[in-house]
Amino acid sequence: MKLLNKIFSIAVAGIAMVGCNDLDTAPMGSTITSDQREEVLGGNPAMAEAGVNTIASNFKQFGKVYADEHTDFGYPSIMLALDVRGADMVSAYTGYNRYYAQVAYSDITAGSSITNIIWYTMYNQIYACNSLISSLDKESTDKTNMFYLGQAYAVRAFDYHVLAQLYQHTYLGNETKPCVPIITEQNEAEAAANGMPRASVEDVYTQILGDIDTAIELLENSGRLGTTSRNDKKFVTASTAHGLRARVYMCMGRWDEAAADAQYAITNSKATPYSFDELSAPAFNSGSEHSWMWSVNIEPSDRCVTTGICNFPSMMGSLCYGYASVGGWRRVNQNLYRTLSKTDVRSGWWIDESGNGSYAGIASLPVSSSLSKQSWYKGQMQCDEYLYYLSGGSSSYLQVKYAPYENLMYQSNNACDVPLMRVEEMYHIIAEAQAMGGNPSLGAQTLTNFVQTYRDPDYVCTEASAEGVQNEVYRQRRIEFWGEGLGWYDMMRLKRGVDRRGAGFAAAQTYNIPAGDPCLIFQIPQGEQNGNPLLGEINPAATRPSAVK
Repeated sequence: MKLLNKIFSIAVAGIAMVGCNDLDTAPMGSTITSDQREEVLGGNPAMAEAGVNTIASNFKQFGKVYADEHTDFGYPSIMLALDVRGADMVSAYTGYNRYYAQVAYSDITAGSSITNIIWYTMYNQIYACNSLISSLDKESTDKTNMFYLGQAYAVRAFDYHVLAQLYQHTYLGNETKPCVPIITEQNEAEAAANGMPRASVEDVYTQILGDIDTAIELLENSGRLGTTSRNDKKFVTASTAHGLRARVYMCMGRWDEAAADAQYAITNSKATPYSFDELSAPAFNSGSEHSWMWSVNIEPSDRCVTTGICNFPSMMGSLCYGYASVGGWRRVNQNLYRTLSKTDVRSGWWIDESGNGSYAGIASLPVSSSLSKQSWYKGQMQCDEYLYYLSGGSSSYLQVKYAPYENLMYQSNNACDVPLMRVEEMYHIIAEAQAMGGNPSLGAQTLTNFVQTYRDPDYVCTEASAEGVQNEVYRQRRIEFWGEGLGWYDMMRLKRGVDRRGAGFAAAQTYNIPAGDPCLIFQIPQGEQNGNPLLGEINPAATRPSAVK
């Protein structure tokens, strides 16, 4: 299986990139056997630590699939691509928007860069997880060993869940349809030699749940239930693993179990929601923030940062240096924005419809003097006027949710961390699960309590039916997690389709795509189709949607 060998070689290279000897290469560069690898790991725990760090590092590697592709910077790039594909992140079809293919749905072919980036990034990480699982003692009661194994099983579950949601329609109603190949430490050799067929959606979810169940047991036994440390948030704790399982159960309609997992995460993660006051200025730039449970930790020395513009803040941040601030602007869906009450602190996450900034805290942010074209701003303009100038007179609905690195506007350092899971998600999961599990009044009260306490003191959820509460939770999630890579998965899980009418997109990219349309799932990369003779049925050909009024 040619593709498998390619992914494996990339995975090995990724281990080397973190500055440690990889798990499959002897110090002098010759390949070692599995038995030798286990012997090395047994005698040198630092090798196992290197493998764990590799798994975390894979989330942020630049150029792992395409050496010079500006959108190939790990999982945060996939988050952005999915958000741009939807209806809630409005952006222009322009060269400064490196995700223009997602705006226009010209990414629906098996040769598109995004399907290759998704497929290889996730399988690349799966191979790193497989390598670590095969190298560690599964019967050991050593807490460090259990923590390392727990990372591998949890991240592998995450990876397969991402793949399952992108290469086939959602679980419920599609259980028997072909999904993705399941490749573990047990069948790697067979897959490499002969290929591997697509497993059914049901079988992939069985694998996901098996992995996450194992991870939870290991992580709970390791004692790592939660953390407040930024450095540790790049790893999965028991609370994070419960949060991941809650996401899986939501897709499966297992409401009581989803609520129980989410409650475990709230109780044990040590994370607490952002307060109303904390969100009166831009945030979401550091794993040290107390609401984050899991994050991609970015360091100034990381290659995605030293490229200057090939990173999440460059592509997202109106207040950061890079693509977004010169034309690749990210705006909110105007229809969604208009559902926000002015008493909701999140109304300040975007410049309002009149082009006025709502954040009192933005104007106080310092601006880097290292960029001469920006330096005139100091003491001369308010931030909303500044953004109006930079955006060519069209700053309305621009996002100002994301603060720049160290809160210094328009500096060239974009070493902002990226959230993978916040504790706020757990409250939303509980509210929806309670409603759909048979108690809509309790779900409505849970949602009301959360929003009143942390976001809008005047909010009341007035929905009475299970579906009504679910719809309101969905609206709240679209607002709360805007730009955090969750919106696409919610849309697919709830079978809502992509309705861009009135959102603010250009006429040529204003679509109304129904749920179940073939263009909403990705084509398996052509390289995989060519190199895997057992792949079997591929996803039906998709056509680009037509613009609507």
